[in-house]
Amino acid sequence: MNKNKISWKQGLVIALGVPMLILPNIGYFAGYVGVFSIIVWMLSISQGFLQNLAYGDFALMYPEARGLPGYVQAIFKGKNSEDYDINKFIGGFSAWGYWMAWNPVLAIFSLLIGTYLHGMIPALGGFSEKTISLVAGAVIFTVLIGINRKGLSGGAMIGNILAVVALIPLVVLSIVPIVTGQFQLSNITAVSIFPETWSWDISHILILLGIMAMAQWSACAWETAAVYAPDYEKPKKDLPKALFFCGLICLVTFVLVQTACVGTLGIQGILEEPYSPMLLMAKMSFGSAGVFVTVIMLMASMILIIQTALLGSAQAMQSMAVEGNLPKVLSETNKYGVPVKAMISIAILNFVLIFIGTPSAIVAGSAMGYVIANGITLFAYFKAKGDQKILAPKWWKYVGLVFCMLNMPLYLAGIFYINKLDYGIAPALIGVLVLFLFVPFWLYAKKENADKKVVREVDIKNN
Repeated sequence: MNKNKISWKQGLVIALGVPMLILPNIGYFAGYVGVFSIIVWMLSISQGFLQNLAYGDFALMYPEARGLPGYVQAIFKGKNSEDYDINKFIGGFSAWGYWMAWNPVLAIFSLLIGTYLHGMIPALGGFSEKTISLVAGAVIFTVLIGINRKGLSGGAMIGNILAVVALIPLVVLSIVPIVTGQFQLSNITAVSIFPETWSWDISHILILLGIMAMAQWSACAWETAAVYAPDYEKPKKDLPKALFFCGLICLVTFVLVQTACVGTLGIQGILEEPYSPMLLMAKMSFGSAGVFVTVIMLMASMILIIQTALLGSAQAMQSMAVEGNLPKVLSETNKYGVPVKAMISIAILNFVLIFIGTPSAIVAGSAMGYVIANGITLFAYFKAKGDQKILAPKWWKYVGLVFCMLNMPLYLAGIFYINKLDYGIAPALIGVLVLFLFVPFWLYAKKENADKKVVREVDIKNN
């Protein structure tokens, strides 16, 4: 057995940060769509099974590619991989969107960890939350880069530990109110499925599309298990297992947690504590001690999310650099084949985001980035599938095309609209501008490649 290869269970564990993304969305979704928030997760996970099967298929069609970024760049190379034409730009832009979807997660959850530490430890009361977040981020980023510098097996090791620390308490906190009778089915069945102010006008349809786009960003992101296709011991057997079981865990976790919160607290109860309803659940079930345990669990889960994001965004950045869509220095790996320079670049960028302390505009770009990455990748799948039957039948390309059109333009319009409602037009537009920061990086990579091409031609002429 190759010690640098991973099993499907390790691939599954690396992607287990995804179920934790339910935490910041419980109150947000309940506030916009009420009880329907439970159905949102069901629909989103169902979407995940359908489109992630396409991604698993893609991973085996292009075993040397790296997840969504690699697949699209492989398809949109054009006739000559050195030609910097519209095809190459589309492939690189899609990869950049995927990178933008995962990259800010490090800063967002470092800020949340700082907030929890500030409120939990009285001795830290004299420090600002931003300062605590910077220190916490420095420690977490350094430790995770150190753990992962020898390969994916290190990431799986810490994932095993944190999955137990985070997932089990999350499930327990959701089940206990049901067992003890604190869960009231009437909080779900005896009220309107949508808020009383809901109407099916264009504004509310866009809101629903925006919610579904955000749900996709959270609940469909277990395609990260497919990013590591080349690293599995037996890709054709391990990849489907990792995808299926990760999706199953997401289905149980997202639906169970949202249902438990709505049934136990009611929509109004959730809205009274929209950012941390699980803390209320813990207090109801276990008292003050439960709150302390829940905070520890939440911070562990956030580290797990950061771990998933660091690996996914580093792989995306390396893939773009290898394909000539970012500066070549980011394609370099250490002796274990790990893109440590890309990881360090990501950590530095997230320090900047933590220092700013208001990442809402970057979050807008993050969600938009994921929509764009999914839309372009699913179109690439439709284009490349042909008559091949690997994981999915040949007609599955039409399933990919349907979800391509759902992402672009529908989800894209919805996420822009809901970001405008939440933060105003300026942050929403900044999110778009962040996506287009890819252009100067791409132009630099184009010049870098052209310079190397000239050097090669001169060497050939001289020889």
